[in-house]
Amino acid sequence: MSQQHVLITGANRGIGYEFARQYAQQGYKVIAVCRNNSKQLTELDVDIIEGIDVTKTSDLLRLSESIGDKKIDILINNAGLLHNDVLGEIDAGNIRAQFEVNALAPLKVTEALLPNLHKGSKVALITSRMGSITDNGSGSRYGYRMSKAALNAAGKSLALDLKDQGIAVVLLHPGFVQTDMVNHAGDIPPETAAERLMQRIDDLNLNTSGQFFHSNGEGLPW
Repeated sequence: MSQQHVLITGANRGIGYEFARQYAQQGYKVIAVCRNNSKQLTELDVDIIEGIDVTKTSDLLRLSESIGDKKIDILINNAGLLHNDVLGEIDAGNIRAQFEVNALAPLKVTEALLPNLHKGSKVALITSRMGSITDNGSGSRYGYRMSKAALNAAGKSLALDLKDQGIAVVLLHPGFVQTDMVNHAGDIPPETAAERLMQRIDDLNLNTSGQFFHSNGEGLPW
């Protein structure tokens, strides 16, 4: 079997870096996409495409050109943005930025790389249970919740639109992970989160496409 290619956005740190490290360790050909490179990423045996802002059309065109006609077996839309929006201190600019990065960018990245996907390819969207309306029991974090709910809607549509091409799509909540995004206040380290998420991606098929899972395998409500 030929070496499989996995492309990861936001691969310079946190869960994205762990995806890159662990997939490379398993023998995958990793394409690590990031806006700003990191020392730890450069130490991996991966192909790095840096300077990519996933919200910019021109950067996505450059990404597509850099990939060329390489086939992508697994596409992981991991790049994300979190602002702590609370009522009384709403910054519309921060909310728009979260929509751009968390909801629109994964859709545009997937669209830009669609020619590189093929029957049997898998698309993983790293979302959050904070995008679940049913699961919301604490409020606040308006931009993050709204943008992840929008991402979930986009992921469901992608699963339906890509099914005839044999491409499966999954929406994945990593858990509360100890990353820079939450000042390392999480319950599990990035290594564990990435390992669990990779198992969910490995389990993904067309029968489970379009579903929303916790990294531990639990199905999550919309």
